[in-house]
Amino acid sequence: MLVYRSTEMEKTELVPGAEAGFVHTENVTLAYWSFAPGVSIPEHAHPHEQVVNVIDGIFELTVGGETERLEAGAVVVIPPDVSHSGTSVTACRLIDVFHPVREDYR
Repeated sequence: MLVYRSTEMEKTELVPGAEAGFVHTENVTLAYWSFAPGVSIPEHAHPHEQVVNVIDGIFELTVGGETERLEAGAVVVIPPDVSHSGTSVTACRLIDVFHPVREDYR
């Protein structure tokens, strides 16, 4: 059995103020994000289905032009190729699940 511990993962800062650790399986990528307050992820789209899970803090997410302020416990499914962006309102932690695997995050 392979066990990952998010607290021990190597982290990558993909955007200033936002770092992530990754787990890649044969079919999905999990991204364990930590955001400082006020970090913006620019609008983008990708061919992956994405499931956003807010673990703690407040994150404002815009998907297909619709904006929601998300708190701990919120889960949003972003279909493939739909434009989305976001901003951390407070320090926050999120887990994103991508299908298929995000090869660009390896």
